Amino acid sequence: MKLIRKTVLIVFCFTAFMNFIWGCAMAPKKLLIEDLSKSFKEGDIINTKTGATISFEELIADLNMAKVIYIGEKHTDSTHHKIQLRVIEGLIDTHPELVVGMEAFDHSYQKILDLWSTGRLDEKEFLERTHWYANWKFDFELYKDILAFIKERHVGLIGLNIPFHIPPKIAVGGIENLSDDEKKHLPKKIDTTNADHRIYVEEIFKKHKIKGRESFEHFYMVQCVWEETMAESIALYLKKGAIMVVLAGNGHIIRNFGIPDRAFVRTGACFKTLLLAPAGSKADLSFADYIWVTPPIKKHDMGHVVVGNGDMKAQNHHPASSAGIK
Repeated sequence: MKLIRKTVLIVFCFTAFMNFIWGCAMAPKKLLIEDLSKSFKEGDIINTKTGATISFEELIADLNMAKVIYIGEKHTDSTHHKIQLRVIEGLIDTHPELVVGMEAFDHSYQKILDLWSTGRLDEKEFLERTHWYANWKFDFELYKDILAFIKERHVGLIGLNIPFHIPPKIAVGGIENLSDDEKKHLPKKIDTTNADHRIYVEEIFKKHKIKGRESFEHFYMVQCVWEETMAESIALYLKKGAIMVVLAGNGHIIRNFGIPDRAFVRTGACFKTLLLAPAGSKADLSFADYIWVTPPIKKHDMGHVVVGNGDMKAQNHHPASSAGIK
């Protein structure tokens, strides 16, 4: 009898221990908002003005009031692109004149993007004529649904970026050593005076050691040229009266000091920012107007550079150029 009791006790204790271990192992990751000391679960949408969660419908109602809507992304995260498409779909019925500006294309391809928007190119032609895998390089499948919707609904598609061969040249030789033809693509204004932005970019720079690219000043100039070019492109198309959704890496919209503030200086147009932050990372309320908690980053998900302890200061690094923050 004592043996039976002992056996039952051992089995009970082992089961309880395994349940505890299993429960810890399976506990879902959450996003920590550091200045709230509060965590949020996957799927939560946080209004950073109040620190409270809101519904998708409430998010769209507020975004509908803006002239420019910035939606961040980790380029290799398919969930981020699904969210971007969902927001575009939520906005377009109210704003049929909506256009989509994308970091993935440079402005020299605008005529080809116009052909796509009006349904005059098939996918193979589009990939070849935009040189997708020479320029952007990320798997087209990640962006396919967004671009298919743009084509189907004849949504204006705007290339925001500078030609991709230029940033690496700035990174290794500075602006002064660009050719005259390359300099024609530079934005008219390049602001390098934002101290907070400089500190943010320098944190990223310290994590990279690439031969021939040891100059932080060149690295920082790449980032500013990148973002000023996109801001200038946004300003150009806003003059035509369109509402614009901008799809760009989280690093370009965080705290507004990348693209948003630079575009605002040019346009004065009201804007909203939506940062997509994976569960298991950290963020601050200052990062964006809204933060949407997405699934944790998978270990095999490439293109991620860790800065600090896996917080949202870690940004994508572009495989094509290794010249700046994405």
